Amino acid sequence: MIGKGNSIAHTGTSINYGWNQEKDAEVVFSQYLAGDNPQQITEEFKLIQEQNTRCQKNTLSFVLSPTREDGANLTKEKLKELTQKFIKEMQLKERQAIAFVHRDKAHIHVHLYVNRISFDGNAYNDSFIGKRSQLAAENVAKEMGLTTVKEVQLEKELDSINVRLEIKNIHQRVMESEKPKTLDSYIKAMKERNVEVLPSINRANKLQGFRFGYQGHNFKASKVHRSMSGGKIIGQLSQNKGMGKPIEAGKSVRLLGKTLEMSTNLASSMAKNVLKKVIKRSIDIGIGY
Repeated sequence: MIGKGNSIAHTGTSINYGWNQEKDAEVVFSQYLAGDNPQQITEEFKLIQEQNTRCQKNTLSFVLSPTREDGANLTKEKLKELTQKFIKEMQLKERQAIAFVHRDKAHIHVHLYVNRISFDGNAYNDSFIGKRSQLAAENVAKEMGLTTVKEVQLEKELDSINVRLEIKNIHQRVMESEKPKTLDSYIKAMKERNVEVLPSINRANKLQGFRFGYQGHNFKASKVHRSMSGGKIIGQLSQNKGMGKPIEAGKSVRLLGKTLEMSTNLASSMAKNVLKKVIKRSIDIGIGY
């Protein structure tokens, strides 16, 4: 579960949004309030807020977002329990508060609004409220057996690693089996295997590298693997052509039927990689003798 929080000044607008029936909104929690519509709730907040006119951002706004899987199994009673535990963690038990669940998307989430001004006129200390909201949501998730932020982040990282490894393997198979000699043939071969190679063009309209799109992910080429930087890919294609000397910096390449100049960094990187391969091949031949 993810928790987000901040202090706001637009109390009425926010509560109206929370109560938005178009989002299948439903009140899941309320304390120290009697009103049954956004206008009445806002007026009740303001009665207390008038005790502290120095505080302009006088309402606390939180969003509690369980994972899709957890959210699908949370009843209204469980969402109420979740909200109560979060309020306790944030030390907001003695303040006006109202929470709504939004089910307009597959990802169920709770909007919680708490009066920052207490009944005795004191403003709640909102220092680092964003970070504190994350930590409170983490504690509540652990207590209720829900997926925590760290678990979500780990799952995303593992998924990212697996996808990058798969892209690298597809790249290697293309280079080894088809030995493409041009960018167009390389891009086509990768696309046939459901990997989209996306040229990165800088403001000077020069090719500076590539990105890879696969299974909803998008990575800079060098982030997939250090062996897949733009310079190394183009250098390998040049080697497949049988070119035995480095390419001059600033060399243009054919890409998608057009001639495109490479950025200085990309051309230099490509030339260095071609030179390394030429030297290695020369050494290997020498050893053979």
